[in-house]
Amino acid sequence: MKAAAFAITAILLLGACATTTSPTGRRQVVGGVSQQQLDQLGAQAFAETKAKETVNRDARQNGYVQCVVNALVAQLPSQYHGVRWETAVFVDKEPNAFALPGGKVGVNTGIFSVARNQDQLAAVIGHEIGHVISRHHEERITKQMGASGLLQVASVLAGAAYGESAASTVSQLGGMGAQTMFLLPGSRTQESEADVVGQRLMAQAGFDPSQAVNLWQNMMAASGNRSPQWLSTHPAPANRIRELQRDAPALMPVFQQARQAGRIPRCG
Repeated sequence: MKAAAFAITAILLLGACATTTSPTGRRQVVGGVSQQQLDQLGAQAFAETKAKETVNRDARQNGYVQCVVNALVAQLPSQYHGVRWETAVFVDKEPNAFALPGGKVGVNTGIFSVARNQDQLAAVIGHEIGHVISRHHEERITKQMGASGLLQVASVLAGAAYGESAASTVSQLGGMGAQTMFLLPGSRTQESEADVVGQRLMAQAGFDPSQAVNLWQNMMAASGNRSPQWLSTHPAPANRIRELQRDAPALMPVFQQARQAGRIPRCG
């Protein structure tokens, strides 16, 4: 099945919406898409990205990323215990990363210039996995469906990613793949929530939660105090750093308990 047809078919399956609660207690509305459908779209988006981008074959860097991912996902809720998480490292100087439903994680080599130790890399990946376990992908699709309808949603998504010509194409029922649907940035609310969930997750896995602050400080310094592309829809950098600093002390006991329980990642 072509990517566009696959994605549109999945959207058409969105029916009744349900109200649920995110990991932080926030009320969210999600559509009738099944977890299996989300996982399939996540796999499709991951395959599209690997086909489009240059995959890094460096065994050390790939093992490093996989080690951090393994430590983090071991602390996920029980419904994720059967997921086999797949990672890929892409040759791209942009400091970027993503995680998708179905257990897919992608990291650009540029992230290593700002994530200077395993704890800071865990902050990046924990944030991205936070989007998955907070159901942000499903929530975003549901919201767009409710606001615009099928064709308008497809046009908005493609226009945001590829420009007006792509938007026009999608309006004619073509051109939108799973990658476009899943890799668009989230709202500021979702980004803030992913910060909270990711920082908690890294502490539970035995990574120092205070290093999340250092990571974002490095990120902003590397961009000359301008928000890099990855952070364009995130909260203001100064505000997010303050929030991470605020939450870190309360997470230190969680981090210490993880260490005492033997969760001491040694990824690099």
